[in-house]
Amino acid sequence: MENYQSYLDPRTLASLEGLDLQARLLVEGYVAGMHPSPYHGFSVEFAEHREYVPGDDVRHVDWKVWSKTDKFYLKQYEEETNLLLYLLLDTSESMAYASGDNVSKFKYAQFVVAALAYLILQQQDSVGLALFDDAVRRYLKPAGQPSHLKELIHLLDVTPAREKSDLGLVLHDLSERFKKRGVIAIFSDLFDDVEKVLSGLKHFRHRRHEVIVFHILDPAEIDFPFRDPTLFKGMEGLPDVLADPYALRRAYQEEIGSFLDGIKKGCRLIDIDYVPLRTDQSLDVALSAYLASRSARKRKR
Repeated sequence: MENYQSYLDPRTLASLEGLDLQARLLVEGYVAGMHPSPYHGFSVEFAEHREYVPGDDVRHVDWKVWSKTDKFYLKQYEEETNLLLYLLLDTSESMAYASGDNVSKFKYAQFVVAALAYLILQQQDSVGLALFDDAVRRYLKPAGQPSHLKELIHLLDVTPAREKSDLGLVLHDLSERFKKRGVIAIFSDLFDDVEKVLSGLKHFRHRRHEVIVFHILDPAEIDFPFRDPTLFKGMEGLPDVLADPYALRRAYQEEIGSFLDGIKKGCRLIDIDYVPLRTDQSLDVALSAYLASRSARKRKR
């Protein structure tokens, strides 16, 4: 595929060297790996004690506990398992917006998706991809073979951003589809009713998935730099509007501020990683900074 390499910027990939994406919460996987599993065995990290019963392997008796209590207890450990990463990419029309020399939100999101998919496959984990607007349009099941990356990028390459979104509905749908617990990474401008978006995110958390929200916005959507009378193009079925930016600026900035604050606080309350990304940010810096800070937080737990 001609465009395969265009999604994988060497500078971004170089910035990910030495980094990985590990699950913060308990996940389910297929084989032993480096991520904490909800299933207990006798391997890797200590989890808890349980009382000895006849037939248990005495090699796992905690003799220190026995010396203090005169009772036999076994050490139990957490198995570690491979990661399932589900990448959810918003392909609605608003994601096609780009100001100045910036790439569109959709193109920027595609680059992040490709880089994370590359990283996950390099660490021998599994990755899947769902493309959606007001419904799931394409779905590539998780797999861990190196060849899976080309399939995933091909899907990114042939899917345009062009329809209306219904993020809340889609998140509820996918929450029911994903049977194995994993990490859900969502890439969207989240332009939908905040309560509906948070309701969909809560559904994933209820199903005990870990969730990362990559909130992708164009700088003009945040800074509102317009000065002269401007024709604002309607997207996702909304009409075009000719307006004086001076008359709109204060109300717009209050509205966008309230929107961002609502999403950010809502994610924090349900233990979701919220990662704001602007399309004028250098992707290698933004992505590597997030992964490094995430790893640091995990080590502190």
